[in-house]
Amino acid sequence: MAPSLDDESSLFNFVVRDGNGVKGIVDSGISKVPRPYIQPPAEQINKKNASKCEIPPIDLSKLDGPEHDEVANQIVRAAETLGFFQVVNHGVPIQLLDTLKQTAHNFFGLPAERKAVYRKEVSPSPLVKYGTSFVPEKEKALEWKDYISMAYTNENEALQQWPMECRDVALQYLKTSHEMVKKLLDALMANLGVELDDSNIDAFIGKKMVNMNFYPTCPNPELTVGVGRHSDMGTLTILLQDGIGGLYVKVPEDIDMEKKGEWVEIPPIPGALVINIGDMLQIWSNGRYKSAEHRVRTTSTKSRVSIPIFTSPQATQKVAPLPQVVEKDGMAHYREFLFSDYMNSFFGNAHDGKKSLDFAKVNF
Repeated sequence: MAPSLDDESSLFNFVVRDGNGVKGIVDSGISKVPRPYIQPPAEQINKKNASKCEIPPIDLSKLDGPEHDEVANQIVRAAETLGFFQVVNHGVPIQLLDTLKQTAHNFFGLPAERKAVYRKEVSPSPLVKYGTSFVPEKEKALEWKDYISMAYTNENEALQQWPMECRDVALQYLKTSHEMVKKLLDALMANLGVELDDSNIDAFIGKKMVNMNFYPTCPNPELTVGVGRHSDMGTLTILLQDGIGGLYVKVPEDIDMEKKGEWVEIPPIPGALVINIGDMLQIWSNGRYKSAEHRVRTTSTKSRVSIPIFTSPQATQKVAPLPQVVEKDGMAHYREFLFSDYMNSFFGNAHDGKKSLDFAKVNF
């Protein structure tokens, strides 16, 4: 039964409490976007105005050969400018990526009551959360998105607690991408004067989470967003996007690049993974690396899925700019804090560009 689109509380209950998600609204046969999803004009995405990001993907297989330094420099350069890049020959099997996309579609195609089991308020596991939008109770306009989020502690707990419909393939994705994440982080940290090894890697990527995002078709895509403007709070995000596209990144104002201040689309490249720099890398590097401000548009033609892996420090980890970087720069631009405090601030506010970093900024 379709909700009343004019009654916000019945719409909210239908979408959030009953586990229908945005997909449930679309399946009910709507012909226009319900008012709570209509973004202010400044947040709406004009597809016609955006250009595509034409930077070629980085071939990670070359990190293991004579071109190692050149490829490491490409990774560093991308982190210092756009904060976003794509990688190929990354070691994650292409067949697995295809299975992941199909599995995400299958999960969101389940009956609402099967997904509602994992709503934050009732989930049988603290590791698993099904939801919609980002922080619905704090947002001026809701995001046109449903998601399932699976936190990783160890393999046994994941096998026991992640939803059986997607756990095996999500675990495989996490495991097969680990070597790639280590290589990327190694290149980025070596440039800052830190050598990564088994004793210190958890300080940077000790916490991992796999999400599956679902962006249903939208009758008025120009009025909505799939995800609002934000940067990711962690270290590195590894993102599989499907062939539909809709991911936009803002070119920072303070770098010497064409299109500064503009939004550019990151076009899907078959077999590639998208990597983006998170807030923690910006902080450790004292601002040299840029966490990427990005957002997602919706489409009227076909439902879209994306599957990110979020890596970050453990909640109990202290984070501050690296001392050797501060020494070179002459001052720290960010204060020390516990990562759990940063997380609480991040999830306690609606998306608003890179304002998440204000939590840690030192005011001069």
